[in-house]
Amino acid sequence: MDFSFSEEQQAVSDLAAQILGDQSTNEALKAHEASGDPYPAGLWAALADAGLVGIALPEDVGGSGLGYLEACLVLEQIGRTTAPVPYFAAVMAALAVDQFGSDEQRSSLLPGVADGSRVLTVALTETGTGSLAPSTEAADGALRGTKLLVPFGRQATHAVVPARVGQDVGLFLVDLSGDGVTQEALVTTSALPATRLDLEGAAGEPLGAADGEALQWLVERATAALCTTAIGICEEALRLTAEYTKTREQFDRPIATFQAVGQRAADAYIDTEAVRLTAWQAAWRLSEGLPSTEQVAIAKFWCAEGGQRVVHAAQHLHGGMGVDRDYPLHRYFLWAKELELTLGGATHSLLSLGQILAREPV
Repeated sequence: MDFSFSEEQQAVSDLAAQILGDQSTNEALKAHEASGDPYPAGLWAALADAGLVGIALPEDVGGSGLGYLEACLVLEQIGRTTAPVPYFAAVMAALAVDQFGSDEQRSSLLPGVADGSRVLTVALTETGTGSLAPSTEAADGALRGTKLLVPFGRQATHAVVPARVGQDVGLFLVDLSGDGVTQEALVTTSALPATRLDLEGAAGEPLGAADGEALQWLVERATAALCTTAIGICEEALRLTAEYTKTREQFDRPIATFQAVGQRAADAYIDTEAVRLTAWQAAWRLSEGLPSTEQVAIAKFWCAEGGQRVVHAAQHLHGGMGVDRDYPLHRYFLWAKELELTLGGATHSLLSLGQILAREPV
């Protein structure tokens, strides 16, 4: 692939960087964390007003008519600023509704997503099962099961929920205010809002056919989107580390001049580049409609393994400053750790990649 972006795509990235850089500063984030609000409403409104929330949605539902790759460019900047907004959840759910939903579902839900007045979410995680093999069941239009770590569940009006239909798997749209739906707030590593979602006979509207393809489509895009978020996390953690080691002195010398520090930082740079290149390769192939299962698995591994090495190196090179909650680095460490846990860790990713390679030997 060509790893450069078009002028239009670069403009999207620059606009997101400007809005998030101005409104998601360390001081603004500390004020938000003290407020108890689920997300900064002003920042969310600014992203929506700029057309960034609906950037991947078609113009007939109020979107900008661009695509998945442009949404990933915004997610990269969200990772760079650790902005606690429901962008990932809302956009991934909206893309699924746009791709597989009926005209009525699209027209009733997607305009609100595009203008920022409605939040949707995805419920992809369960205990003891992979994201492609849910234990939640759907029968006669009613869903029963439990989903964990549903992002911004209490702020969302609807959730896209995978469930088994006999021997097949499909996606269902669930009204979170409906009967048979209960939610319990969970404490997350990143401190972003999430819930446990219990479905006891909750009504579910099908999104597309229950043949497994819709779930595969969503999981691959959600996985690659998280990996592009990791690009911003790693690059900003590395930038903070470079600035700190240039000014922190020991033995009357900046510690950046020490060979061991330089080697550790260089390794972190290489890992960051691997996270960036593999994530963009996966996102680009998905945006082009190309087979991407192997590339998504590779990006997932580097996000989990390389991402952890980057933030651990950043913490170690900062010393005690790295765990000071008045200093921003701790957020990057926590966000990277939550991404690793969400994606399943490096070992799980390697096992998945090994299965892909075993099915398709060279």
